[in-house]
Amino acid sequence: MAGHGAEEHPHGADRLCGAGERVYSRAVRRGRVPRRDAEPVPCLLELALLHPDPDDMDFLVPTAPQEVMTRLLRGMYDEVSDSHRRVGSAVAAFERYAGLGRQVQLSSAAGEGTAIRVLDGLSRIQAAMDEATEACTTEVLTVQPGGIRREHELTEGLHRALALRGRGVRMRDLYTHVARHGQGLLNYLELMGDAVEARTLDEVIDRLILFDRTVAFVPANADRTMALELRHPALVEYLVTVFERLWRLAIPLTAPLPDTGIEGISHREQSIAALLAEGHQDAVIAERLGISVRTCRAHIARLSETLGAASRTQLGVRIAQAGLDGAPRTAGAGAVSVPGAAGPGSPTGR
Repeated sequence: MAGHGAEEHPHGADRLCGAGERVYSRAVRRGRVPRRDAEPVPCLLELALLHPDPDDMDFLVPTAPQEVMTRLLRGMYDEVSDSHRRVGSAVAAFERYAGLGRQVQLSSAAGEGTAIRVLDGLSRIQAAMDEATEACTTEVLTVQPGGIRREHELTEGLHRALALRGRGVRMRDLYTHVARHGQGLLNYLELMGDAVEARTLDEVIDRLILFDRTVAFVPANADRTMALELRHPALVEYLVTVFERLWRLAIPLTAPLPDTGIEGISHREQSIAALLAEGHQDAVIAERLGISVRTCRAHIARLSETLGAASRTQLGVRIAQAGLDGAPRTAGAGAVSVPGAAGPGSPTGR
């Protein structure tokens, strides 16, 4: 792609270069084009006239001509005093695009394209988030996985949070228990006051942001440089239900974590024990609980010492004996002694 940068395409969506107009016209007529066809004209992606097909990332689908027109006018009206010439150009462009659009029958697939939009690149994701923030009037629900929130993670979206608070929007945030130990999160919540309510769980789902229960954002790849903007009512309702069920299980950040009931076993070690019993490796456990692999292994070593286990296999047995595997206990089952908890030489449970 070298040599095809945006500097060779100094134009806006209202006046495409010849190559760009040909590719966009072909995309509108056919419904999509292979991604390789757009490589010589990166301006189409940068101007969001083409975006990845949610069903096949090797293809690009066109933004509807009507949406192109709406986007153009939105920016122009912000600077109406010096934008008369551009408005005229945009109208002319719309007439050209609409002429192409009349050749295509709107289908259910086109409807899904609007309801599920792929946002490619951090700038596109931030722009879509800002737009959803401006339109939000009632409620924001978020799930924030990982461990202690870094300062830059908390401040990058602070302008949106403050704007929402200023309009009286209520916010509910879900974090992992580990996030409780971060001073940055505590400072953020103090700044936001009663506009934000936070709760924590041992582990949560991947990142989720819901605005007014009408639009949701979720990651589309592992490094979060792509996201899905979801507006399909059924999908959004499903995600709201998932959030609400997790919220009922979560513990308010202002409340202490419950005691495990087993001497020498912390709440985090109880969570690690349950995941070990499920057969997960150290790296997976660390990721799900939002801690480092090194910290995870240190807790496993403490578990082994507390439960008197000399090997991983024996640790699994001890976890089950101590009732840390998450399995339901029978009503008549008595308390199980923890090997090693009462001192050297204590008997093992059966």
